[in-house]
Parts: sequence; C-alpha cells; structure tokens
Amino acid sequence: MRIAHIAGACALVLVVAACSSGAGSSDMESSTSTQPTDAPTTTGSSPSSTTMLDTGFPVTIDTAQGPVTIVERPERIVSISPTSTEVLYAVGAGDQVVAVDSLSNYPESAPVTDLSAFTPSLEAIVAQDPDLVFLSYDPADIVAGLSAVGIPAIVHGTPAGLGDAFTQWEQVGAATGHVADAALLLAQVQGDLDAAFGSVPDSAAELTYYYELEPTLYSATATTFIGELLAGTTMTNIADGQDPDGYGYPQLSAEYVVDADPDLILLADTMCCGQSAATVAERPGWATLTAVSAGSILELDDDVASRWGPRIVELVEDVVAAMRTFDAANA
Repeated sequence: MRIAHIAGACALVLVVAACSSGAGSSDMESSTSTQPTDAPTTTGSSPSSTTMLDTGFPVTIDTAQGPVTIVERPERIVSISPTSTEVLYAVGAGDQVVAVDSLSNYPESAPVTDLSAFTPSLEAIVAQDPDLVFLSYDPADIVAGLSAVGIPAIVHGTPAGLGDAFTQWEQVGAATGHVADAALLLAQVQGDLDAAFGSVPDSAAELTYYYELEPTLYSATATTFIGELLAGTTMTNIADGQDPDGYGYPQLSAEYVVDADPDLILLADTMCCGQSAATVAERPGWATLTAVSAGSILELDDDVASRWGPRIVELVEDVVAAMRTFDAANA
C-alpha cells in the first residue's frame, strides 16, 4: 500500500512552534493509490472508543523527505511532535506510543518525556528503542541518523491547508495499522467543520478579524493553514494584503491594526506571552477598537491554535461562537 504526500507545507514562525503550534478545504483529497492486501479487522464502531487494525504491511509512506517503508505494524512509536502525538491517539494508535516529546501535553495519557521537539537528540530517541518515529521537522539530519540504524521516521511539518493536514492523518493511520480509524476520524472532523461553518451568522461576510500570533503583532494570512481554515467563516482577515514577501506571517503595525479596526480579535498568544482581553485594551490606542469595546476578543488556547490535529474543530467552534455573540450584540 502506498500513501501519497501532498506537497506545499509552509513553516510556522518560531513563536507559534514555541506555543506547541481559507474556506477550510471542503474536499478531502484522497491519498490512497493502492488498497492494502488484507482488509482491516473491525472491532467496533467509532475511532474514539475502538481500534480497527489493518494488516496491510509492509506499507510505504511518500513524504517530502522521500518514501518511508514500514515493514511491520509498529509497537514502539516515539513522537517528537505535539500534533503527531494528538493524531496518533485520535486514530487509535495510543497503545503503540512509548514516548513523546516534552511539549506533547495532549492527551493527558501520552507518555511525556524530556525529549525535545526543538532540538531532538538522535541518541535520546534511539535510547527509547523505537520502531517508528514522528517529527515535525528534521534538524541536524535526525531522519538520516535514524535510517542509518534501521528506524523509519516520518516528518509531518505544518500543512499548507486542510487537505494536507488530512493527508497527514491518513498517513498516520496507514503507518500504524489504523487505516479505517483514520478514515472515520477524517469524516467526523470534516462533518463537524461543515456544521460549524454552516452556523456562522448572516453578517459573517461583513465581519473582519485580526489573528495575533504574538504581542509584536505577527499575524497569519489566508495562505497559511490557520488562515485557510478560518476563511471558512467568510470573515475578512485584516492581515491579507499585508504580506508583500508572501511568507504568510506578516508583522503588522499597531497603527495598521487600529486603522483596520477589526470586529474580532483572536489571541493565539495567551499562554506563551500572557496576552488577554485586558492586556489588549491597555495597548496605546486600542481601547477604542470595535473588538475591545464590544468585548469580542477571543482568548484561544495556544496549543489548540498552533497545532493541526483534530482539535481544530474546537478552534473553529470557538471562533464561530464569538462571531454569533458579536452579531447578536450588534443586531
């Protein structure tokens, strides 16, 4: 079985990674080009409570770093990526995970260690005796080092969009023997996102928002994963058009944000940087902003906001709820 990779992932700014971190694509891109030789064995009805084992090994995963072949169902997985950790548990592979990095704080049952997601140590990873490793990036040629000692590794960096994130989830399912569970997860998340986007207020297209990554006013445009995801709300992102280099994460000026006067402010820097509705209101010139006076500042959970696992549904639902509250208060 070969799982294709959708290219185009873009890097998050460092502060987003430190915190873990359009219309959202409504078409889930298929990534399976050949079917497993053995059908999955179904032991239950939902990925949240059961496991559907797939015996189609060996499996080859096509990644940006090249094809990765996993000969047998892995039983000692190490995750050096908070997002991968969340996805592993969501597809039912939690029992196969033996160690995760120090930032992988969800779910609570994950076996957290002092392994670093920022500066991974080859020796420390190998000491866990893994048969599969997940990373979010590949510093110091960790993947090559693992390959040299016979340990397959999959790098899942920040996706370019929802379709890419879904492909990563499918790959996690295929690599761990949970193809059917991953398919159910994707269907559930897509349905939940569709329901959330379908409940935005009628005024949604008239609303504007500012998404804050950190207090020096770095934001995210619609070309980023989070920007594409929130575009499903149909609100206008004030960062769009302010990124001449096309990086996706422009630094806005305070004057620009004040002049743009967004209806909603979404803070993704509450945990990393201590930002809140109160600190925003105290910024020079910001007290009169519509979002401040209307109380439409949403204090996000940095971890949820900076990762691209199944909890993106929580993020979207919180944003839509804030939109509806704003709309009701200004009807």
